[in-house]
Amino acid sequence: MKKGKTFIISGPSGVGKGSVLKVLLERRKDVYVSVSATTRQPRAGEENGVHYHFLDVDTFHEWIAQDAFLEYAEYVGNFYGTPKRFVDEAMAEGRDVILEIDVQGALQIAQKRPEAILIFIAPPSWSELERRLTARGTDSTEKIQKRLLRAKVECQTASAYHYFVINDTIENAAGELNAIMTAEHCRSMDRMEIIRD
Repeated sequence: MKKGKTFIISGPSGVGKGSVLKVLLERRKDVYVSVSATTRQPRAGEENGVHYHFLDVDTFHEWIAQDAFLEYAEYVGNFYGTPKRFVDEAMAEGRDVILEIDVQGALQIAQKRPEAILIFIAPPSWSELERRLTARGTDSTEKIQKRLLRAKVECQTASAYHYFVINDTIENAAGELNAIMTAEHCRSMDRMEIIRD
């Protein structure tokens, strides 16, 4: 059985990563989307193991000591991390794994697993990103400006990624992601191993 691959998706807040992945997952059924672990309390409607793996702080620190995370970070007083076990199990079953994580986490994983494929999703323009953030109606003008500033910093790291996808439309971006995943499985080394088996 062929082993699955790890695809890391990053991009600024408001770029539409979730919407693009939703369309991609309609096209590729046999994909595992990694579920992060966190020490924050569940919100209304969130299920353990579906939206997050909810851990207490002591358990999270035990997992850190056991090297059970591909990456982890503290954000606004809570810990977040990507558990190794579920990623490795899915890949061993031949399923591709998608991790939607920030730039910092992506680069941590790239150091541990250089075979991971990094894909950066960018907006077609800064004005369009600002429009999308404003259209959400969830943030103040000040918060939107902070998000835009952070987006510019994140885009400066995009050269560390293998692929750069511009989300001009959700369908186009999902199509490019799908093509990238297919192309990665057509690499000559992967195909040679199948022939040898």
